[in-house]
Amino acid sequence: MIAVDTNLLVYSVRSDSPWHLAARETIRGLAEGMQPWAIAWSCIHEFVGIVTHPRIYKPPTPLNDALLQVEYWLESPSLRMLGEVDGYFETFRAIASIGKVAGPVVHDARVAAVCAAAGVQEIWTCDRDYGRFPRIRARNPLPTPTGMART
Repeated sequence: MIAVDTNLLVYSVRSDSPWHLAARETIRGLAEGMQPWAIAWSCIHEFVGIVTHPRIYKPPTPLNDALLQVEYWLESPSLRMLGEVDGYFETFRAIASIGKVAGPVVHDARVAAVCAAAGVQEIWTCDRDYGRFPRIRARNPLPTPTGMART
């Protein structure tokens, strides 16, 4: 199963992102496909926080629009929403220790641990920090626009 990280969700919605079209088609392909895919609830929360943040986007996405987008994703019959389960902390401890995480990377370790506990084999992300977590293969499915660096 493939999981999707927050940055792909943000890029798929924000038309001002240079990765918007590619991310939108990537997410659409998963949502309309037959293969199971996943999003961690923590990524949904982070998505809503980022796209509605007035210091990140001018103008920010209205809260109702962000929540409506989440509802659309939830309508995908192949989507599985992921959260912490019994035994999660042991997985998190192992992933965080191996990745030597601190600060904001703790969130990525949390997502990786939730995904690993759910049997996710690959997370699609533009965040290179996921390379610290060998239990989950990280892959960036988006092309790099000319002259742009990936985040």
